[in-house]
Amino acid sequence: MLNGMTSEPEQRGGAGGPDAFQRLWTPHRMAYIQGENKPTGPGAGDGCPFCAIPAKSDEDGLIIARGERAYAVLNLYPYNSGHLMLVPYRHVADYTDLDAGETAEVALLTKRAMSALRAASGAQGFNIGMNQGDVAGAGIAAHLHQHVVPRWGGDVNFMPVVGNTKVLPQLLADTRKLLADAWPS
Repeated sequence: MLNGMTSEPEQRGGAGGPDAFQRLWTPHRMAYIQGENKPTGPGAGDGCPFCAIPAKSDEDGLIIARGERAYAVLNLYPYNSGHLMLVPYRHVADYTDLDAGETAEVALLTKRAMSALRAASGAQGFNIGMNQGDVAGAGIAAHLHQHVVPRWGGDVNFMPVVGNTKVLPQLLADTRKLLADAWPS
């Protein structure tokens, strides 16, 4: 029961027999689980979304800022509102393959992302990192990207702990606008 209303699947007893569990149905997550927009191969022309995003408008691509060698973009499957990624334009998989200019710009964009997130949403801390390779958990291992996840005191609530679900209070388009407006020049 959510908000005093019983969902239709719950009335039928959920996935199996009747039980006491509440269910928050999130069918939109199937796109991520099934690998929608995941590259079909290791090359830049193999459907890589990080290669395709820069050709879109900032609004359509959820791009927050563009540099000469890398850009900042919101994560389509965020852990928290404002979860963004810093992505080199060049299709490269491994951090050690970045040239000095790309490395410097990803670092600069990281600092600017932190400033923008603090200004736009009062972020009190951050998880920053890269998952290098499939075995390390990279969703798109063929194109390097660094995550910046804003955190706040007390932001762990019952939903992720009990329901394995994150509640995001803002639409991605609204988050993109707030962060783009707060992005340091």
